[in-house]
Amino acid sequence: MNLAFQVLAAGDSALLVQLEQRISPLVNDWCIATRRLIERRLGRAVRDVVIGYCSLTVYFDPLATDAAWLEEELRRLAAVVDAGPEDDERADVIDVPVCYGGEFGPDLSEVARFGQCSNEEVVALHAGRVYRVYLVGFVPGFAYMAEVDPRIAVPRRQSPRTAVPPGSVAIAGGQTGIYPSSTPGGWNIIGRTPLKPYDASRAQPSLFKAGDRVRFRALAQEGNVKFEF
Repeated sequence: MNLAFQVLAAGDSALLVQLEQRISPLVNDWCIATRRLIERRLGRAVRDVVIGYCSLTVYFDPLATDAAWLEEELRRLAAVVDAGPEDDERADVIDVPVCYGGEFGPDLSEVARFGQCSNEEVVALHAGRVYRVYLVGFVPGFAYMAEVDPRIAVPRRQSPRTAVPPGSVAIAGGQTGIYPSSTPGGWNIIGRTPLKPYDASRAQPSLFKAGDRVRFRALAQEGNVKFEF
């Protein structure tokens, strides 16, 4: 399916390929397919192509690549992308074990109050879905995943924390994600995972990429869970 788009300047060294602003697997598939095509056809003419929820930001060296030429190439390539929904049933699901609640999930009860349900029901609802990774950003390795069950889609906290522990699993509106490092953050923390979303020493530093499928799994806290960050 061809999607309507526009190409906009984003400073003197980037162009934005913008689609309708919505969270949609179809739009995400289009962005992934378009990035692959740009990287394959334009090669070193671009420095990087970054996927957003409904956009692509194409970075280039203005001293080596003519912006007007690149804009026309992006329009030409994006116009021929015909991305249908990928076969999600064939894609591997990344398993993310989580210690929910307690010291690891200080906002779990608040999410339960929002959803008018028990803490156990929040865990069941959060762990009962397969999420799509729509983009990776904010800090290296932070994957934005959607969509959270509407019953527990609690808004961001009014007062962000100055430091969120790495591995924290959190919810903000229809999104869920894992903090890969200690950073300020305003999402509602419901648990923590021992997995490292980002490790610079790995061949692929980021555990997640756009288009991946993720399932969270409740982990018994009685065991010796090691958080090696």
